[in-house]
This record gives sequence, structure tokens and C-alpha cells, in this order.
Amino acid sequence: MAKAKPINRVESDRLNTPTDLDPNDTKKIAEGLTVLLSDLFALYIKTKNFHWHVSGPNFRDYHLMMDEQAQQIFAIIDDVGERARKIGGTVLRSLGQAKTLTRVADNDAEYVSPLDMLKELRDDNKALTAHMRELHEITDEANDVSTTSLLEEWIDQSEERTWFLFEATRNATDGGH
Repeated sequence: MAKAKPINRVESDRLNTPTDLDPNDTKKIAEGLTVLLSDLFALYIKTKNFHWHVSGPNFRDYHLMMDEQAQQIFAIIDDVGERARKIGGTVLRSLGQAKTLTRVADNDAEYVSPLDMLKELRDDNKALTAHMRELHEITDEANDVSTTSLLEEWIDQSEERTWFLFEATRNATDGGH
């Protein structure tokens, strides 16, 4: 039978949720989840931006696809933050903090062609998948089965978004045909 690990707490840290995971691992995992959370917020906003501003002959299809994808991304956000808290970590405290951590580039252009929107979201989702795989390696090595399992589901969702966006851009023109 495994001996119980002592709970390492800093007296002033009232947010240190007890866990049997190694404190160094929980720190790395919580930091990774915080960056992931920043990426998800940025990708959500970008997806909604493009959803609101898409135009052209495929407007309805692209508008609905981006809305579905934004909803899927938004649904993950709370789970990511809560997972970090469950293992004793902390997460984002502000949009400013998210802005400094995100790896998703903003697109503030007044007009973006539908094809460029889809390609940019495709590439962002593909990069998000790669970043989640990196975090998966850390959680797997730390024997954080729950976070690892969640990441596997989120990776699958991100791969599906990438696939849909890729298929929507195949042989397309700038006008979206």
C-alpha cells in the first residue's frame, strides 16, 4: 500500500487544493492549463469575430460552422480553469494576463476574406492541437490521469475543427467558392 504524501502548503496560500500529485508537477500542469486557457479565450474571440464578419456566397455555411466551433471552444474554457484549481493551481485572473500568455495571434483587420478566415482558424486550431499534445506529455508523465483524459477529448475536438476548416478551404477561391 502506498504511503500518503504530505500536503505541502504555504500558509498564505489559501487556494492550494489538496492532491496526491507531486507539487512540482501540479505547478507545471497548472501553468500549462493557464496558457491553454489563454489560447482558448483568444481562439474563441477570433472565431466569433470571423463568425460575425464573414460575407459572401457561402455566408450561411461558414457563419454556422464558425458559430458551432466557437460554442465548442467556449464549452471547454470552464473545464480547463476548474481542472487547474482541482489540483491546487491557479489560473487566469484577467484578460490582460491572457493577452500576455496566448499563442493565438489577433486579427483586427477591417476585412478578411472568407477563405483567409477559414485558413487562419484552421492553422490556429492545428497549432492548438500541437500545444495540447505537449501538455498531454507533461500530464501523462505526472500520472495526472484526469487532465490527460480531458486533453485527449479536447485534442479530438480540435482535430475535428481543423478537419472541417481544411475541407472548407479545399480548392476554394478568395470569394469562398
